[in-house]
Amino acid sequence: MSHPLLFLLAATTLVVIPGPNHLYIITRSVAEGRRAGVVSALGVESGTLVHVAAATAGLSALVAASATAFSALRYAGAAYLVYLAIRTFRARDEGDATPLPPQPLRRVYLDGLLVNVLNPKVVLFFLAFLPQFVDRGAAVPVPAQIAVMGLVTGLIGVVSDMVYAVAAGSIGAWLRARPAFRRRQRHATGVIYLGLGAAAVLAGPRRA
Repeated sequence: MSHPLLFLLAATTLVVIPGPNHLYIITRSVAEGRRAGVVSALGVESGTLVHVAAATAGLSALVAASATAFSALRYAGAAYLVYLAIRTFRARDEGDATPLPPQPLRRVYLDGLLVNVLNPKVVLFFLAFLPQFVDRGAAVPVPAQIAVMGLVTGLIGVVSDMVYAVAAGSIGAWLRARPAFRRRQRHATGVIYLGLGAAAVLAGPRRA
C-alpha cells in the first residue's frame, strides 16, 4: 500500500460525507429509533464486507465491465428500495398519529445489508478509489492490499454510520414526541426510500 496516511485521509473524507447509505440509516433511525439505526448501520457495513470480498476477488471489475450485470444490480437495488417504500406506506397502524411500527431487528439488519450489496455505486467506489493506493512493487500481493484497504474503509464506515445513527436516533426521539411529525412520519419515510430508489436507477458508470 502506497502512502497509507494519504489513503486514510482520503478514505475518511469520502466515507464521512453524507451519501445514500447515510440517508438510509438516518431515515431508519429517525423513524424507528436509535437501535434500528445502529442495526441498519451494521447491516450496511456487512454489505461493505461483501463488496470488499468481491473487489479482492476481481468480481467487482467484471460487474462494472458488463453493462448487463451492472444494470441488473442497479435495477435490483432500486426495486428493493421501492419495496421498502411500499412496505412503509402499507404499514398498519392505529391512526395517523401512531408512530411507524418498528421492524424486527433481524429484518432491519437484512434490509441494510441488501441496500448496500445492491448499490452499484459502492462497486464503482472500490474500483475507482482503492487501486489509486496500490503499490504494485510491494512484496504484498495486490489483492491483499485491496482487502486491507477495503477493511479499513469499512471500519471507518462503521464509526461514521454509528455517529449518524445515534445522532439521528436522538433527533427522532424528539420528533416522535410531536403529533405533527407522527402524522407525516410514515409517508415521509416512504418518499425518502422512493427517492433513494430513483437515485439507484439513475446511477451510471461513474464513481459514487
